[in-house]
Amino acid sequence: MKKVIAIVLYLLLALLMLAVLELNQNRVIGSVLIALCAAGVIVLRLTVLTDRPWYLKLSAVIGFIGSFAAILFLTWPPTRAVPATTQKNPSYTRTYSVAQGELRGVKLSDSVELFAGIPYAKPPVGELRWREPQDPEPWEGVLDADTFASMSMQPTNLPIYNSLAQIIGYHDYKISWSDNYVPPVSEDSLYLNIWRPAGEINEAPVLVFIHGGSLQTGQPWYADYSGEGLAREGVIVVNMGYRLGIFGFFASNELITESSHGTTGNYGLLDQIKALEWVRDNIAAFGGDPDNVTLAGESAGAACVSALCTSPLAKGLFRRVILESSTLAPVSPPHSFRPLDEALDAGQKTLDKYGCEDIDALRDLPAEKLAGEADTHHHITVDGYALTETPYAAYAAGRFNEAQILHGYNKSESAAFIMFDQANKKNYAGKVNSNFGAYAADILSLYPAGDNAAAKTAWAEIWGARFFDYSHYCLNRLAVAGGIPVYEYYFSKDNGRLGPWHSGEMVYFYGNIPADSKLYDARDRELSAQMTGYFINFIKTGDPNGAGLPRWEVNASSVDLMEFGSETHMIKERKTALYEIFDRIDGWPA
Repeated sequence: MKKVIAIVLYLLLALLMLAVLELNQNRVIGSVLIALCAAGVIVLRLTVLTDRPWYLKLSAVIGFIGSFAAILFLTWPPTRAVPATTQKNPSYTRTYSVAQGELRGVKLSDSVELFAGIPYAKPPVGELRWREPQDPEPWEGVLDADTFASMSMQPTNLPIYNSLAQIIGYHDYKISWSDNYVPPVSEDSLYLNIWRPAGEINEAPVLVFIHGGSLQTGQPWYADYSGEGLAREGVIVVNMGYRLGIFGFFASNELITESSHGTTGNYGLLDQIKALEWVRDNIAAFGGDPDNVTLAGESAGAACVSALCTSPLAKGLFRRVILESSTLAPVSPPHSFRPLDEALDAGQKTLDKYGCEDIDALRDLPAEKLAGEADTHHHITVDGYALTETPYAAYAAGRFNEAQILHGYNKSESAAFIMFDQANKKNYAGKVNSNFGAYAADILSLYPAGDNAAAKTAWAEIWGARFFDYSHYCLNRLAVAGGIPVYEYYFSKDNGRLGPWHSGEMVYFYGNIPADSKLYDARDRELSAQMTGYFINFIKTGDPNGAGLPRWEVNASSVDLMEFGSETHMIKERKTALYEIFDRIDGWPA
C-alpha cells in the first residue's frame, strides 16, 4: 500500500511540475525530461529503495525536485522577436518606397498585407534617452518588414503570470504543443506596423491606433490590436510602439534647459506625434489618404488621443478620433495626467533615489535598472510644447484638432482593477468615505448597500464611473458645446471571455473575434459585425451610420448612448446624478 501511495504522490508531483513548465512556456524538451525523471524515480522507488531507510526515500524526492528546478532553468523559454505571421514560409509583398528607403511586407492572406517593424524615429538610446524623437536614418537595400519590433522598455512578468492571466481573466488559454518564446523589451522600440488591403488601392481611409497599458506597459502587436480585420474591409491600419514609464514620461528641470523647445515629461506623446508625421509623409505609398486619418486609442492610449486632440503639434495630422475607455476631459483627470510641478518633483526624487547628480548620470544607468520606475512616471503633463494647456481648458476655449468624435466605455470597467479589493457590507461605507470624504454621504444615498452583493456591485460601479465613465460624460459636454459631432457607446455584452470588462470591446470593434472560438456565441458575432460596420463608416466619413445598421444618433444632449449588448439600441446615460457629485468634487465648470 505504501508503494501505491508513493507512486501516486510522485505522479501528482510530476503533473504539477509539467503544469508549471507549460504555464511558464518552457521548451517542450523540459516536459520530456520531467517525464523521464518521474519514470526514473518511480522505478527507483519500486526497486532499489523498497527496503531502504526513510531518509533515502526522502532524498529521492528532494533529488526529483532539484532536477525540476534545474530543468525549469535550463529549458526557460528563449527571448525572440515576434514574427509578423506564423506561416513558416511567408509570401512577401512587392516592394514599396518610403522616405527612408524600400521595404516589403508579408501577405497574411489574399486580402491583407502586413508591414511590421518600420522605424519612424531614431532609437532613443544613449544620448537620445529623454530627448525629442529624431528622424529615422535611411537604410540600404530592401527592408524585410516581417518581424515586430521589441516591446518598449517596461517591467516584465514571468511567463507563468501571463498564462494565469489568460486563464483567470481571458478564459482562453490553450496548451501549446510546440516551443514558445518570450518577446524582447528594449529602449529601441520606435517602430510602427501597417496592415493594408492587398492589391492596388488609392486614397484608402487610415486608422492610427495607440495601445493602452497605463503608459507603463503594452505592445502594438497584441492580438486584440491586429488591424487585419479592418484591412479586409478596406481600411489601412497603423499602430506603433512609443516610450513608456520613466523612458516616456520622466520630467526634469535640466531636461527643460537641454531641450531647444523647453520641453520635458512628454517623450511618449512626442513619439506618437512623430509617428503621425511619418504617416502623413509616407502612407500614400501604401495607397492611404493622408488627409483622411482617424486617430484611435484604448485606455491610456485613449488618454493620449485626448491629449493629442488639444496639442498644437498634432494639428492637421488627423481628422477624427476614437476614444475607448478613457479621456482627459475632466477638470482633474483621475489618471494618466499630472501638473508639471508634480512631474518635476517626481523626477527629482528619482535622481535622488539613484544618487545621480545630473541627468547624464541617470542616462548612464542601464535601462533594465530604471524599468521598475514605470509606476512613478506614467503621466502626461502640460510641458508648454506638446501641450500648452490642459485638455479641459483647451476644449472649453474651443481649441481642438478633431472634426468628429466616437467614444465610449464598458459596463464593467472596474472589474480587473478592484478584483482583489472588492467591497462587502462591512467595508463598503468606509471605502466610499476614504475616497470621497465630504461627498461620501451623497454617494451613499445614491448607492445604498444592505448586503454583500449590493455593496460589491455598488462599489464596482462607483469606482468605474470615477476613473473611466465620468471622463466620457465630460467629453460629451465639451464636444457638444464646441459644436463637434459626437457619438458615444456603452458596451455591455457578456461573453465567455472578458465580457464587458476594460478592453473587452476591442475584438468586436476591430473584427478580431477568432472564427473557431467557443467563447463567443452567434449574438457576439452579429454584434461584432455591427460594431465593425459602425467603426468603418466613421473612419471613412465621420458618421458611423450606414445601411443595415440601427440608427446611432449624434449626442446632442450629452446623455445619448448607443448600447452594444444583447441588443443594439440607443439609451440614456443613467449615472448623471453620480456625475453631478463628481462635478462638485472637481469644480466643473472650472
